[in-house]
Amino acid sequence: MTDANDDRPIFLKPGHNAGDLLESREWSILREERGLIEVEAHLPNHLLNPRDQLFGGFTGTYVDMMSIWTVRTLFDSQQQFKWSATVNMRIDYFAPVLGPRFRLRGELIKDGRSTCLVGTHFEDLEGNKLVYAITTLRKSD
Repeated sequence: MTDANDDRPIFLKPGHNAGDLLESREWSILREERGLIEVEAHLPNHLLNPRDQLFGGFTGTYVDMMSIWTVRTLFDSQQQFKWSATVNMRIDYFAPVLGPRFRLRGELIKDGRSTCLVGTHFEDLEGNKLVYAITTLRKSD
């Protein structure tokens, strides 16, 4: 997807509640292919805890966005991708997510008949692992 103003690829156009909360329109898409999406994201101030780290409760929102987009890469067009619902999510925290920028990678682990298993990685810009999540999503019919 591109921004009409500058033809820059954007992760999710404005108007999606979770995307707007995370300010995903500001993310840089680094790589996108079947079963894989990598982005560089920023950490908005309104998502910080009192220690200036990503508040853990918002981590799942990032994971959900990345997981759904990863499943979306399995379809040839946006019209073929109707919906996806998160069935289960497990998040492991290794180190705090600090700003101003960090990287996210969603990768398909298993593409089943009705569900997909997706791994989401959070890393700082030096490649240090911060968070790992695994999500089960039900695919659209």
